[in-house]
Amino acid sequence: MHRLLDNLNFNLVIIELDYSKATGMPRIKKVNLSAATLLGYSKQELINKPLDLIYAPEAIPELRQTVLDGLNDGHPAKNLEVEIITKANSRIQALVSPSVLPGPQDAKAADIILLIHDISDRKRIDKELFMMHRALEQSASAVVITDTEGRIEYINPKFTELTGYTSQEVLGRNPKILQSGSTTPEQYQAMWEMLFKTGEWHGEIRNKKKNGDIYWAYESISAIRNRLGEITHFVSVAEDITLRKEAESALSESEERFRQMAEITGEWLWEQDPRGYYIYSSTAVNQILGFKPEEVTGKHYTELLTANDKADQLHFVTMRQPFHALINHYQHKDGHEVLTESTGLPIIDADGKLIKWRGVDRDITAKKHFQDALIDSEKRTRLIIESSINAIVLMDERGIITDWNQRAEKSFGWSRDEAIGQPLKDLIIPPRFRGAHQKGLEHFLQTGAGPLLNHQVEHVAMRRDGSEFPVELSIAPLKLGNTYIFSGFINDITDRKAAELQIRQTQVKLAIAQSEIKIARQIQASLLPTASIKSDHFEVTGFCLPANQVGGDYFDYFIRNEDRLDMIIADVSGHSIGPALFMVEARSAIRTRANGPETPAETLSLLNTFLYEDLDNSDYFMTLFYLQYDIRERLLRFANAGHPPPLLLSLYESECRQLDADGLIMGIRENVEFEEKTTALSPGDLILLYTDGLTEAENIHGEFFGLKRVNDILVKYAHQSPQMIIEILLKQLKQFCQTESFKDDITLMIFRCG
Repeated sequence: MHRLLDNLNFNLVIIELDYSKATGMPRIKKVNLSAATLLGYSKQELINKPLDLIYAPEAIPELRQTVLDGLNDGHPAKNLEVEIITKANSRIQALVSPSVLPGPQDAKAADIILLIHDISDRKRIDKELFMMHRALEQSASAVVITDTEGRIEYINPKFTELTGYTSQEVLGRNPKILQSGSTTPEQYQAMWEMLFKTGEWHGEIRNKKKNGDIYWAYESISAIRNRLGEITHFVSVAEDITLRKEAESALSESEERFRQMAEITGEWLWEQDPRGYYIYSSTAVNQILGFKPEEVTGKHYTELLTANDKADQLHFVTMRQPFHALINHYQHKDGHEVLTESTGLPIIDADGKLIKWRGVDRDITAKKHFQDALIDSEKRTRLIIESSINAIVLMDERGIITDWNQRAEKSFGWSRDEAIGQPLKDLIIPPRFRGAHQKGLEHFLQTGAGPLLNHQVEHVAMRRDGSEFPVELSIAPLKLGNTYIFSGFINDITDRKAAELQIRQTQVKLAIAQSEIKIARQIQASLLPTASIKSDHFEVTGFCLPANQVGGDYFDYFIRNEDRLDMIIADVSGHSIGPALFMVEARSAIRTRANGPETPAETLSLLNTFLYEDLDNSDYFMTLFYLQYDIRERLLRFANAGHPPPLLLSLYESECRQLDADGLIMGIRENVEFEEKTTALSPGDLILLYTDGLTEAENIHGEFFGLKRVNDILVKYAHQSPQMIIEILLKQLKQFCQTESFKDDITLMIFRCG
């Protein structure tokens, strides 16, 4: 029985139902493998568990009422859609089909079979189809679906609204019922060929409604393919563009009437493209500007303006707003200035696109020459005052404010109404300068002269809240009859002063930094050995390639006595003069002990104790590698203070090995013991000491030069002289990084055993 259940390919759960209608939840008696897999359990995990283990809590009441209790009462089985819960606590939409498994007639309990069908995919597809159907039904465009023979299978409500045809009238029929006769059979044939070739067609078409009315539509037709890629249907989405086409037609008729009117009027009528180039000019342009219409067509409207007017009028073409009574200053063909009053209207199509400009210019040269000069002057003055970026203050000979622009309101905090009629000295002049201001005003009224008049000077002004700020001002007097008026142009220069101060501070810092870098470079250059050491027993040489900024690299080598050669390479963190001074201090300490008996580890320990306090107080640290070579014994002793280990390449070997020993970076802890190691050298052995500027140099892709490349270069060119090896390393490094300069110093030292 169990094997039979497991071999069933549907999801089966058998529960035990108590006819006594006990309140307890029925328990799972049997379950097949398919159902257990669906629920994410093993069969053993489900056996004898209550049924609510696999049903969503909200589904239990309906399950008990409609399925369990109904079957208990002998009612027919009823399918139920519910959510079931998997072991992973996820929910599955399922259709439960219950049935009673017959048993003995006198039994008090019976088995119920629950067939569980996973309908999650069906539910999702039903939802997607519903949403697609709703989208088509609510679309603002007319939608038609046809088969490959052209028979209509679906239309949406918008199609009915547009054409007047209902579904009953068009389903099964050909879209030819919409043809207006404006489209030729050849055009339809080309459309169908394009559809079967590319699966797409777009274009404007003139169709006929059910009532005979003609309408324009922009149609987009796409092919629908099955899983094999075969075209099974076509969907057409049509947008009603009748109003746009009518507007275009009306515009064409309007243009014809406009040009007819233009030729019988004495005013200059014109049309411009969206960029402002004339595409039409009436003959009146000859009387106004002296040009023939064909001389104007193709020119930009600013080409006809005077030089002063070109910049002012250029922005009108980009505004897309009508303009009225615009004063233009044209230059006549013979050179004299012509004033016109211009009106322009942008012509916009149904899609909101600017098609062109249409306008008229009236010659008002004579009218303008006879206008009231005073009114014109007042308007210009008001425009200048309100559009100025400076605070402009007008006052009478007593220093009483008569005008006050918007910039003055923002600068001083007083509104125009509050300022007019008030003494200038009480509003914007700090108390300590008011006496001098009054004396200066009185001196001018008596003599006509003053140190602040008609000069741009820096001064101090006062805001409404009493705070002071720097200003740049110019005061000009104007005599009207027996009285004077004064105009003051005042510019807040607080930001400029702050910027000037910042620039001066930056210049000082830059000068100090440049001086420090220059000093540091000189110090760094003075510390390095000036020549290599070469003998029958060994050869040693070094080189430091300075970075853009001075770093803290340092190397040195010297004969301690006739039997020993000491070699040092170090790197101090940071840049400029600080690291350079630490190099001086370290070199001095090392050279002072040059005749002493200390080993490399002892030297590092003494040097760390000597430098610790200075390094700790300055937040610097130093890495250093110290080697001591016994010339007679060919024995190398070395100790390390956190520096990259040197590379040793023995003769005829194809791989370098690192010389390393345990040791803490200098400046971290005061008392440090350094490990010391020894190694015997053979003739031809090569040692490369380097700083991390070599291996950590990056190319344009962010890749490091790395130890592997260094190793390969040493192996390949080991037969060359130490100096030549250094040159080859630097050349290949520059090629790799594609640069001649680096962010960090690159220091190299090579020792060869003789």
